[in-house]
Amino acid sequence: MNSNVVQLERVYNAPVNVLWKALTDKTEMKKWYFDLEEFKAEVGFKFIFMGGPCAEKQYVHLCEVTEVIPMKKLTYSWSYQGFEGMSYVTFELFDQEESTRLVLTHTGIETFPQMNGDFTISSFKEGWDYFINLSLKAYLESV
Repeated sequence: MNSNVVQLERVYNAPVNVLWKALTDKTEMKKWYFDLEEFKAEVGFKFIFMGGPCAEKQYVHLCEVTEVIPMKKLTYSWSYQGFEGMSYVTFELFDQEESTRLVLTHTGIETFPQMNGDFTISSFKEGWDYFINLSLKAYLESV
C-alpha cells in the first residue's frame, strides 16, 4: 500500500442499505460526518463543507461526486479552497448478509501542501480513524 494513501476497513453490524443511507443522505451524514448544506449521490454533484482540527481553524472543502454504484461504491474529489492539491475519497460497501464491510480509501493526499500540518498523511489517518471507527460506528449502533 502506498504510504500516501489512507485505507481503513471495518465491518459494521448493519445492512448495506442502512450504511449506504449514512453515506449519502445529508440528514444522516450530519449525525456522524459533516453538516452538508446539500448532498446527492449523483456523478457531477458538487458540494462544499467546513471542517478542520478545531473550531478556530476551519477549511472550506470543495468536493465533486465522481463515481456512484448504488449500495456499492461512492467516490468524490476532495480539495481545499485556496490551497493546491486534489484528492479522492472512496467508500466501498460489501454486503455480508446481516453486516456490511466498508473499505474507505483516500488517495492524492501528497498533492496538498505538506508544510501545513493539517494536510499530512498522519492528520488524515487520524481524522478518518475517528470518522470510521468511532463516529460512524456509534451512529450505526444508534439507528
